[in-house]
Amino acid sequence: MRLTWIKWSALPAALLLLAGSLAMAQDQPAPNAQPAPQAQSGSSATAATPATTATPAAKPKPTVAQRKENQQDRIAQGVKSGQLTAGETANLETKEAAINGETKADRAANGGKLTAAEKKQINGQQNQLSKQIYKDKHNANTAHYGNNKVGQRRENQQDRIAQGVKSGQLTAGETAKLENQQKGINQQVAADRKANGGTLTGSEKKQVNKEQNAASKNIYHKKHNAKTQPQAQPKP
Repeated sequence: MRLTWIKWSALPAALLLLAGSLAMAQDQPAPNAQPAPQAQSGSSATAATPATTATPAAKPKPTVAQRKENQQDRIAQGVKSGQLTAGETANLETKEAAINGETKADRAANGGKLTAAEKKQINGQQNQLSKQIYKDKHNANTAHYGNNKVGQRRENQQDRIAQGVKSGQLTAGETAKLENQQKGINQQVAADRKANGGTLTGSEKKQVNKEQNAASKNIYHKKHNAKTQPQAQPKP
């Protein structure tokens, strides 16, 4: 009877030892098995896909039309601010008009399109013009109008021209002609002032006003004719 009791009392201990061994065996990773990934908060318990950093898209190069419009905007700002004199503006717009003429001829010869070589050539020319715009806007030459009627009239004409360039109402060729006209008037005023100790006589003021009246009509005519600077269309 005592032997039977010892046999049955040892049975629970043996069962506990066996259960512990099985639990330890299950907790060990299988051979060549990879540890299970840790589940992250807010995600499923399945393996998470590694996060990738999106590469920013390359900024598209401006088209020929967009580049031309940008140059005109810079010139208009220089005229408006007085950073560009009439002579500097006339010189810049003469160069811009030449590039436009070349572009137009190339398109006409190629069914309305530009070849890759032509685009490269035009871009090189615009690069040179861009440097010239910057140089002219940051040199010592500026438009000084003065606090007098003659100077105020000059400033008003320049503001009207700048607005026409910015809006596209004036082409580069038209702007060059208008600014050459202003350059001529400015040179005449400078010469008259130099000859009269820095002032203008009554007859000289009358003459300058007459010339500015003619220039004013010319500005209006060119801003309201059929010629316009085509505005670049944004890329979709």
